[in-house]
Amino acid sequence: MGRRAIALGLLLVAAVAIAGVFLVRSARQSSTNVENLAAVEIREYQGTDLSSIAAFHESSIKGPQQIDLESYRLKVDGLVENSLEDTLAEVTDNHQSYKKVVTLNCVEGWRVTILWEGVLVKELIEEAKASPEANTVIFHAYDGYTTSLPLDYIMGQDIMLAYKMNGVVLPPERGAPFQLVAESKWGYKWIKWVTEIELSDDVTYMGYWESRGYSNDADL
Repeated sequence: MGRRAIALGLLLVAAVAIAGVFLVRSARQSSTNVENLAAVEIREYQGTDLSSIAAFHESSIKGPQQIDLESYRLKVDGLVENSLEDTLAEVTDNHQSYKKVVTLNCVEGWRVTILWEGVLVKELIEEAKASPEANTVIFHAYDGYTTSLPLDYIMGQDIMLAYKMNGVVLPPERGAPFQLVAESKWGYKWIKWVTEIELSDDVTYMGYWESRGYSNDADL
């Protein structure tokens, strides 16, 4: 039993070491990917200085997510007349592209000003035809993160799902294929790796951080 326990202990140590090496390599690779994109990104747009895509702090709940873009589908469902389940190409090719410089403010105390490019969420919702009783939009992410915003806020402003930042395609570290640009809201509303847009009548819905005490309004 003693030898077996020692052997198992050595195997556990080896497994932990291998996992550690893998995580370090993954982190280095992610850093390199962002740095490569930072070398070709736009840093000024129509007279506005832009932050670098490398200026973000990593604070996602499970780390950067790697999504298979070939099998990816964006769902628009819930209280709608016509549920959607579109490929990445169907979302980007079948909807007009918009650009806007918007600043992301994080509750941790940092901010970045980025040129975002993407599709308007309201156009996706209009295509799905929200039911009259719908009043809330719940966004779901690949890593299980959720957050919600009032339907009136989404439909009344040019709130976009971004697939580019500073002229380059979003890398996985920044939410590829889509990050929500929740203008005038704190950063925890800017959900990354969006996979589903759910229309709901639950105005009290609490997302990941909201259920942990953060303001559901998230107004700046």
